[in-house]
Amino acid sequence: MINPGNTTHADEMIDSDLDSDLENEKETKKTSAFEADMDDDIEEALAAMPGNLLMEGEEDDLNLDEIENILELTDSSFPKFTLAKNKARFLRMVSWYRGKEEWIEVAPLSGVTKLFKQQTKELEGIRSSKLDYEMELETGTLTPSQRSYRRDELKMCKVQEKMAVHLISKLQVKIKSGRR
Repeated sequence: MINPGNTTHADEMIDSDLDSDLENEKETKKTSAFEADMDDDIEEALAAMPGNLLMEGEEDDLNLDEIENILELTDSSFPKFTLAKNKARFLRMVSWYRGKEEWIEVAPLSGVTKLFKQQTKELEGIRSSKLDYEMELETGTLTPSQRSYRRDELKMCKVQEKMAVHLISKLQVKIKSGRR
């Protein structure tokens, strides 16, 4: 059984990938004022959006299946999470995926292919975690608090899956057009 405070393997992979991308960017270019304040901006955004955290027993009315591209949502229409750490994790993911989408435009084919392979492998882990959370929620043996945490983690998996699938499709287009 997974504790609500623990992250899944896929979450750890994206967090470490985010950290290594940030370190590589700092090494290869000077940090702009915008990038230096990015962490502060995320914390301020969290503080400014108290309505984007769910209270215990409250449900998010956002249907993720109806959303084509999560990255096109406005800040006010982002999914709501029970835990602030999940909201922060979500904001980091959105920032990372947006950065990768911009990077695809100028990236070399070898880099795009490498990211495609990484994202495809990560997608397997995300889907596995999603199934685990769905099965755990179906058992009916969780306390109300555990259920809300599991729903939060399940929503995080669904969001991450949608963003990964969207990125993979863009990577496929780039790979196909680069090989002509």
